Amino acid sequence: MSPNNRAEEPRPGAPGRGSPARLLRRWLPRAAAAVALALLTTGCDSSWVDNLGLRNPLTTQAKLTVHLWQGAWIAAFCVGAVVWGGILWAVIFHRKRSDAIPYQVRYNLPIEIMYTVVPFIMVGVLFYFTARDENRIDALSPHPQVVVDVTGFQWSWEFQYPQYAVRNSANGVTEVGQMWNGTLGPGDNEKYLPLLEIPDHETVRFNLTSNDVIHSFWVLPFDFKRDVIPGHPNHFQVTPTATLYSGPDTIGRCSELCGLYHSRMLFRIKIVTPAQFKSWITAQQKLQNASGGAQ
Repeated sequence: MSPNNRAEEPRPGAPGRGSPARLLRRWLPRAAAAVALALLTTGCDSSWVDNLGLRNPLTTQAKLTVHLWQGAWIAAFCVGAVVWGGILWAVIFHRKRSDAIPYQVRYNLPIEIMYTVVPFIMVGVLFYFTARDENRIDALSPHPQVVVDVTGFQWSWEFQYPQYAVRNSANGVTEVGQMWNGTLGPGDNEKYLPLLEIPDHETVRFNLTSNDVIHSFWVLPFDFKRDVIPGHPNHFQVTPTATLYSGPDTIGRCSELCGLYHSRMLFRIKIVTPAQFKSWITAQQKLQNASGGAQ
């Protein structure tokens, strides 16, 4: 047997290929990674996993966002499976077996065409679904069941319901409140923040405008936000699919840096049943008719 073909003999005292020490070094990091992944996912509920990190959608428009997000992840996993599969196939079946130089090729035209055309097809498919869902999210019905005019200003919000008339007011029922005082705990003024109340399973259109600088109207359960620009009214529409009475998602905010107290530009949101909304808006009409102004 020539020296070049002779198998290398292990050094005296060195661990063999299948020795426990070698196997431990190989599998210990993998086991640690698996345990860490299990611990990280233990605190996640099934909806968080199903939605791939997004919250449960509370509007029909938010469901479109979640479905698009899930589809993008599925596409990414498919691409990853092809890439990882190709890498593993090359590693397993085309490992170096000798010092001989393998057969050399200059190009492979079908493969070059494939990896040029396939990415264009993937981008085109993703673009199609993104544009389709974006158009659906931005769609406005001609006759929404509830209209809310939203006015942003430094550093609070005003909500008007023009369909529900109030004496001496051209804007209907109006909800205003205080700017958040920045205090956490018993001293906060959360209950005095402006209140946005809307019904579930009804179409709600928001008309957005600003009195001063650019703001951004952000409601967590909508999975959506839209800029509030002075002199340029913006619009969007949602159809809530469930009620929302309490919890951290009931606080909306401005997500565009708008000045010194930007972080305090908060408001409350409640999604109630249509009957509860009707009762609330009727009570506000009576109260504001009696007082002659917004509350």
